[in-house]
Amino acid sequence: MDILQLISSNLLTPIILFFLFGIIAARIKSDLKIPEAISEFLPIYLLAAIGLHGGIEMRNTGFENMLIPMLVAIGLSLIFTLNHYQILRRLGKFNIFDSYALASTYGAVGAVTFSVGLSFLKNQGVTSEGYLAAILAVLEPVAFILAIFLTNMAVSKQIRQKKQSFSKDNSEIDIGLQETKTKLSRVLHESITGKAIVILLGSIVIGYIIGEEGFSSIRIVFDEMFTGAIVIFMIEMGIIAGQRLDDIKKVGLFLTAFAIIMPTFNGVIGVLVATAMGLSLGGAVMFGLLLASASFIAAPAVLRHAIPQAKPSLYITSALGITFPYNIIVLLPIMFSISTLVHGEGSIDLFNYIIKDWI
Repeated sequence: MDILQLISSNLLTPIILFFLFGIIAARIKSDLKIPEAISEFLPIYLLAAIGLHGGIEMRNTGFENMLIPMLVAIGLSLIFTLNHYQILRRLGKFNIFDSYALASTYGAVGAVTFSVGLSFLKNQGVTSEGYLAAILAVLEPVAFILAIFLTNMAVSKQIRQKKQSFSKDNSEIDIGLQETKTKLSRVLHESITGKAIVILLGSIVIGYIIGEEGFSSIRIVFDEMFTGAIVIFMIEMGIIAGQRLDDIKKVGLFLTAFAIIMPTFNGVIGVLVATAMGLSLGGAVMFGLLLASASFIAAPAVLRHAIPQAKPSLYITSALGITFPYNIIVLLPIMFSISTLVHGEGSIDLFNYIIKDWI
């Protein structure tokens, strides 16, 4: 099956159709909305299900076998975050605050996107390494911490330069410079103690403890109902994305292109690196998706306090209104096709030979 056929078939899956349904409902200004209690419950349920499977897989696989993929993912996340900043700052001409906020948003991960990826693989009859859920939890705060650290350094440097030159002509730091300097300990605490990470990490630990035998008693809830819960959640995501379609004009052509090109680049690199590390076909897709996704749930919560000068309209609209739909509709099939190609008979040996020769 080629990429276009895979994208076409992906468009006809319940998850994508309900997402598009949510967008249409928003655009025709329907009063349809998911009850607040359900919209708060569904992310908790999805993260708990992901975490439980991840913990069980960690128990079966062993922590030592996931250590290298985790370290590689952290390294790539940091490199990509720095790369995002340079592109946004130098080519996009964004100020330091918006550049670092956007860079960390696209360096972080999206748990909702991860959930859709798991369902996509299930539809293809493919499995992935469950311990990737643990990498999901670890990657969440990494990009934010790096961005806040570099923002603080940049602001401190500008403060020193301003004091030395006694110049008042510095528009980027005239307002709220001291407030912009955020303690990394605070950012780390907010990131790690956020409900998404707490639920995910707690579920991973519980899954590790109970194993397959303990999970069997709750399988009907956290396995068989998983796809149905995503479908309902996609209605809400579609409604929110539909409401932000008008804001896409405000982010500009450059950021629109960035929100599509960078996830594609990051995701493809992730698939190839994961394949070189020996991950399965599905594992390579999910590893790539981790690096391609953008955070639109944790990012606003952290960045509003950490980098208050950054414009939420930029990083929320680009991540949710552009990257998320693109990732789940187009990029997932692309990465799956690439992973299938490099995992084909004889392809892995050739690929590893090329990688080793290049290194």
